[in-house]
Amino acid sequence: MSCESPDHKRQKMEAGSSSGDRPSAKQNKQVATNVYEQVHHVSRDKRGQVMGTRGGFRGCTVWFTGLSGAGKTTISFALEEYLCHRGIPSYSLDGDNLRKGLNKNLGFTQEDREENIRRVSEVSKLFADGGVVCLTSFISPYAKDRDQARKVHEDNGLKFFEIYVDTSLDVCESRDVKGLYKKARAGLIKGFTGIDSKYEAPERPDLVIHGGKDGIDICVQDVVKLLQAHEIIPQSAVESVKELFVPADKVEIARQEAEALPCLNITKLDTQWLQVLSEGWASPLNGFMREEEFLQCQHFGCLLDGGMTNQSVPIVLPVSTEDKERLQAADAFALSYEGKRLAILRNPEFYEHRKEERCCRQWGTNHPDHPYIKMVHESGDWLAGGDIEVLEKIIWNDGLEEYRLTPNQLRARFNKMGADAVFAFQLRNPIHNGHALLMQDTKKTLLKRGYKKPVLLLHPLGGWTKADDVPLHIRMKQHHAVMDEGVLDPASTVLAIFPSPMMYAGPTEVQWHAKARMATGAHFYIVGRDPAGMPHPDKTKDLYEHTHGRKVLTMAPGLTQLEIIPFRVAAYNTKKKSMEFFDPEKKEEFDFISGTRMRKIARAGENPPTGFMAPKAWTVLVDYYTSLAKQ
Repeated sequence: MSCESPDHKRQKMEAGSSSGDRPSAKQNKQVATNVYEQVHHVSRDKRGQVMGTRGGFRGCTVWFTGLSGAGKTTISFALEEYLCHRGIPSYSLDGDNLRKGLNKNLGFTQEDREENIRRVSEVSKLFADGGVVCLTSFISPYAKDRDQARKVHEDNGLKFFEIYVDTSLDVCESRDVKGLYKKARAGLIKGFTGIDSKYEAPERPDLVIHGGKDGIDICVQDVVKLLQAHEIIPQSAVESVKELFVPADKVEIARQEAEALPCLNITKLDTQWLQVLSEGWASPLNGFMREEEFLQCQHFGCLLDGGMTNQSVPIVLPVSTEDKERLQAADAFALSYEGKRLAILRNPEFYEHRKEERCCRQWGTNHPDHPYIKMVHESGDWLAGGDIEVLEKIIWNDGLEEYRLTPNQLRARFNKMGADAVFAFQLRNPIHNGHALLMQDTKKTLLKRGYKKPVLLLHPLGGWTKADDVPLHIRMKQHHAVMDEGVLDPASTVLAIFPSPMMYAGPTEVQWHAKARMATGAHFYIVGRDPAGMPHPDKTKDLYEHTHGRKVLTMAPGLTQLEIIPFRVAAYNTKKKSMEFFDPEKKEEFDFISGTRMRKIARAGENPPTGFMAPKAWTVLVDYYTSLAKQ
């Protein structure tokens, strides 16, 4: 019985020898006769329009080459996942998989090894011609084989990128999970690339990846940027956060300019949206929406320039007719809040604020008693769009600045924690043990799926909320109490504030909440019951059907890279005296404690059933509601 593993057989298949420098007869000779190339009726441009959710032909081949254990397949599969999640069709070809199908009739002679690579080249060419970004991960140690693969593509007008995964032999050997390097060193395996068979490193690769030094995410982003530079994928598919701050070395000059410019005084609500834009939560927006962006958002729920990006809610700057007439001739003007100039808006564009139409499209209603709709109708009759440059990070001086982490700061925090998965939970209400149960269950699920360090982003909304919601500083204190009591693990939880105002726009708004968390690098998003919902202003029913937010998130364009964790109903189990996932077959054991009932108990200074909420967290709410009663 042979001691060769499938991995070693693949190496033998690809490795070649000095005799393989001569093209084989099987590789170059056309054996079949009376064969004529047929021209497709569907053009590449047309194929590109229907392949994936980002229009345009993107077919090409990305050829990963390097030693065994360099990380070729790992990077290839991670890149495939990244691109497919962003609506860009991609497929990875791996040597072992091909040997089980298309190439299962090939042995290990030099001729068969060359035929293997020839077939891979031809198959990847067909994938590329079909509009797919084809990713191949083969050792392919000889330059002539890789050059031939490139020629096959370029002769057919297709782009080919040779990616050298430059991982040192020492690192590759240290990753030797199956012990193949060890066997090669002992002489048990002959012709092992890097040991007793040469590897010809590319002299002029399109990209060099340092697989032994850089993490998978960095390697993937390096390839993505290469493909973006060659117009294979749009800029919007590059994982980046577009902050709109003035560079540190130019702040003083910009500040002086802002002081000299005409000025627009903005509201606290406008300033919160300015903070959202400046920190990159709404990437790739360059500022308050211009009319074209506003129309795309209102009618399609997406931004379409440079590729499709989900943006379900408009981020706009209302202005009065008086201010519009005063500023419309200016090339730029400053934005000021409470006497402080915060930003410069350049190349302004003014357009009509069609309030009724905006409200009906965004909320599905124009009811004047909806709190945010009321503010829309009280705002200016014009909208001002334009690029913004923010002078410095917006500070609220409320003692909570340490929790206002930008997307880039959160990414750095997750990286420092060694997180291999981030799951986000947005909330605007206090946390009870039913919420905690959903977060705990998500963490267990991710661990079972093989993640080693899943991290929870506990992300309460910190912008404007309606008057009867619990204020931010009370919620933050309550969330801290939940963590202090160990209901949520502080070592694997990041508590931070999401600066967006709340619009109570149901399924439309929940897309914004999910999209914004993608800027932090979150991979999973927990959606609750009736997200971003509220009672109908007529008090007759809920404004939105409570399951629609979850359903919409699973279908929303531009959010496919974010895995949605569905809401599971939790209720108080009267027998176990704890919050449990509801079991319809034992419904008599469960007590549903509504928010209204919870507030009534808190106002009375009483305690809820044991196990409903962490005691310290409940005390925070009792203190708050009893203080309201005294007031």
